[in-house]
Amino acid sequence: MKRLGLRWPSLPTRWHRFSVRRTLLALVLPVMLAAVGIELALTWGTALQAANSAYDRSLLGAIKAIDSNVSTETGGLSVEMPYRLLEFFELTASGQVFFRVSTEDGLVEIGNAGLPLPGQPLKTGVPRFIDAEYFGAPVRVGAWARELDPERPGRRMIIQVAESTNSRNAFSRALLLQAVWRDLLTVSIVAGTLALVIGWALRPLERLRREVEARADDDLSPVDETEVPADAAPLVRAINHHLARQRELIDGRRRFVDDASHQLRTPLATLATMVGYARRERDPERLAEALAALKGQIDDTVRRTNQMLALARADTAAVAMTPLALDRLADRCARESWPLAREQGIDLGFDHMGGDIVVLGHEGQLREALLNLLHNALRYTPRGGAVTLQVGVERRQAHQAAGQGVQSGESGKSGESGERAHWAVIRVVDDGPGIPADERPRAGERFFRGSNVDLPGSGLGLAIVRAIVRRHLGDMEIAAARLDADGLERGTTVTLRLPLRATADIPFTLKAG
Repeated sequence: MKRLGLRWPSLPTRWHRFSVRRTLLALVLPVMLAAVGIELALTWGTALQAANSAYDRSLLGAIKAIDSNVSTETGGLSVEMPYRLLEFFELTASGQVFFRVSTEDGLVEIGNAGLPLPGQPLKTGVPRFIDAEYFGAPVRVGAWARELDPERPGRRMIIQVAESTNSRNAFSRALLLQAVWRDLLTVSIVAGTLALVIGWALRPLERLRREVEARADDDLSPVDETEVPADAAPLVRAINHHLARQRELIDGRRRFVDDASHQLRTPLATLATMVGYARRERDPERLAEALAALKGQIDDTVRRTNQMLALARADTAAVAMTPLALDRLADRCARESWPLAREQGIDLGFDHMGGDIVVLGHEGQLREALLNLLHNALRYTPRGGAVTLQVGVERRQAHQAAGQGVQSGESGKSGESGERAHWAVIRVVDDGPGIPADERPRAGERFFRGSNVDLPGSGLGLAIVRAIVRRHLGDMEIAAARLDADGLERGTTVTLRLPLRATADIPFTLKAG
């Protein structure tokens, strides 16, 4: 129904409080009763037709019996009535019987006068049966016409026999009552069987309910969907998906607590030691040195704490995705990083490859990722070096064919989510020491730092970037920036790819980033 663009009408809200058994019975029983009503109407028509056919044959028999006793030898019309036959006919008809024998012109008439004739002229030798009233009582009239004298055609006589309809109506009502009882019994059996079958079909769900209720509070293992009906399997899969997200959320919180305790224990102990040393120091110069070192340690601890909070938000916090201009956001991040670049004597450039680059994402998190990339690049690039922030669009096939570099995101996931032919690309290229090729697969792990760097750091910058990109269904790729004359790798290129959203799809003003 969904493929055809049709939707089933939804049930009233109060119906959702009912059980499945009660809901199905409430929906099925009216349909069955309506079908029974239609069937009874058809049965009544069939019963009337069958009764008329049977009783009309009796009327025709009485007509032919009278016809066999009609005499025209004297030139007139005389009838010797078969009284015994008429008496028997009255018994079977359970009512009064009327007859009439007359010429077609009505000059000669024997029997009950005024019996109604059919509206259409009678055909010779063809019986006609009609429903009529005779002295206010409903009757069934059979009429038959034949030549008065076969040797002198032209004059016809008409024989009519009528009986009360009480007998045939009683016969039809008996058939109808039998059908009513039969159908009510059928509906009762079907309703009872349906209730029992529904209860039997829902037993796996009841068993599933008991199993879930018996679980421990911290048991978030997947629910077995092999023992539930196929119709309920999507619900169980959705529950398992929710449980998996809850496990990820709890694991993320647990990792955050573990990481915080691991990362803050040593800096806080160092701070306590430095404060104690400063309190004991009497030399003003050495006290100033101790306070400067204490300030540096506090700044490092604050940055490390902020990074862990950012990583926790990137991993678990719910974010609202909105269309935003990625090129404008990158330009603003580059401008925010220029003071640090001037301080360290580094040439920070911004290369926009042209055109509006629109993605669906969270501005705050993407800004956090870009600032972390730029901060890492500026921190590890030596004085006099260069860092370039590039923003553009890349064909999806080109990304899939790229063989160099190490992919540290979830490209398979992003490839499945984005069906467009292009990606929005952010690339940060620096002249720093780079990351050894054998260590790049670990880049983006928490607290991982390359073996060729000696500057202090937490190892959380790329982990934050990777977590944010994953939340945006993209991927992160790390490669060497270039090869020198000796064929050695120099610098680092970090590439972020995000699903591109067409500008025509945005029905409102873009956020400026």
